[in-house]
Amino acid sequence: MIHLLLAAAVVAAPAPAPDPVLAQLRAKDQALLDAIAPGDRAVWDRALTADAYYVDENGEVFDRAKFLAEIKPLPAGASGHISIAAYDGVVHGNVALIRMRGDERELFHGAALHADYLMTETWVKQGPEWKLAMVHAYVAAVDPPAVTLDAAALDGLAGRYQFGDLTMTVRRDGDHLTRAQGAGAARPLLAETRDVLFTPGQPRVRWIVERDAGGRVARLINRREGEDLVWTRAD
Repeated sequence: MIHLLLAAAVVAAPAPAPDPVLAQLRAKDQALLDAIAPGDRAVWDRALTADAYYVDENGEVFDRAKFLAEIKPLPAGASGHISIAAYDGVVHGNVALIRMRGDERELFHGAALHADYLMTETWVKQGPEWKLAMVHAYVAAVDPPAVTLDAAALDGLAGRYQFGDLTMTVRRDGDHLTRAQGAGAARPLLAETRDVLFTPGQPRVRWIVERDAGGRVARLINRREGEDLVWTRAD
């Protein structure tokens, strides 16, 4: 009986009241996101501090004036909306640190597009108003769709590759490849196209296939953010 009463008390316990500051800032953030598609610059102008900075998903840093100049309506043929999918943060006196996930849905000339944005923000209270001082936006990268290569293409990629004093073995495993560096565990190596490969869970990395004049695979180029590690075929 005691256990049942305790369980009932837990079920009946009210949820903690939301932080009124976070609720206010969430409403402000949604209004800012709503202003992006129509290019409503005034909403952002009112919200930003005089010395605000915005770091976009490509790593470009905008001061206040430069960022406001970039806010324009979506071009003809494009429409969309960003909704807040998750929102939390902490308030320290006159400073609020926010984490937010934005769910973007866009229609681009009839094609439906989707992106998830991860954003961190710093809000400061200036007088009675909360102002946005810093935004860092990041797109959550996802794996590309994989295609199926035929057996001959898979066998042509299998082999041993060398980078400096490191070795990597690529093997065919049924309808896909695996790669293992040295004595490490084998990981899947899937095909995005015939000559572009990727490992699931590593969407920022691609393996580019280079062939010799006869069409034989000669190198696998490990590319990340434009930086290449060239693995040369050694078998």
